[in-house]
Amino acid sequence: MIEWRGAPVSLGGRVVLRDVAFRAGAGELVALCGPNGAGKSTLLRALAGLLPGSPPQDPRRVAWLPQGARSAWGLRVAEVAALGRIPHGDARPEPVARALAACGVAHLRDARIDRLSGGQARRAMLARALATEPAVLLLDEPTADLDPAAAHEIMALLRATAATGCCVVVVLHALDLALHHATRLVVLAEGRITADGPPAEALPAAAAAFGLPFGTDLAPRLLPPGGRRAE
Repeated sequence: MIEWRGAPVSLGGRVVLRDVAFRAGAGELVALCGPNGAGKSTLLRALAGLLPGSPPQDPRRVAWLPQGARSAWGLRVAEVAALGRIPHGDARPEPVARALAACGVAHLRDARIDRLSGGQARRAMLARALATEPAVLLLDEPTADLDPAAAHEIMALLRATAATGCCVVVVLHALDLALHHATRLVVLAEGRITADGPPAEALPAAAAAFGLPFGTDLAPRLLPPGGRRAE
């Protein structure tokens, strides 16, 4: 389990989180959704213990992948993933190999990360977090650089990771990914949680937070891999 019940958080003189009470437990894939500036990334950083006054987290237990995470050096993909073992003080190859395979970059293990596409580099950075074998996985926009099919693949991987007993909390802008893969949708707007529940039930609040109409239509749309059009 991981939770935040802190005081209001201000950054740059602006209140970003207002009386937010949040908790996520083992086996959950929680999507934090809302417009830019709603407080999603700040809440994730608070959970990771990265804000002033937030309790520090054990890096062996909690892995955090920030938005736009990338390697500043020309390391091989396997070396990047192996960084996830630093909190444990070991160099066990098995967790690294499993993480590379799960993220679909095992065939790139010897490639330099600075010579990969943005999507491939994002997968390598996710492998680093998975190699830690954390109890809690905190991810800020992990699908931002991926094409639609790859984004669904990563979200399916995170859902499978949660099913093993890991607690996974993800910041997302793509509501379709949250609807298809999350077990719970938490909507933030102006620093407050406006909805928290099963994705389909929280969707009207998400639409309101983004200023969009809510309803049903029969327009054609992309489906996740293996998905079927509803009868």
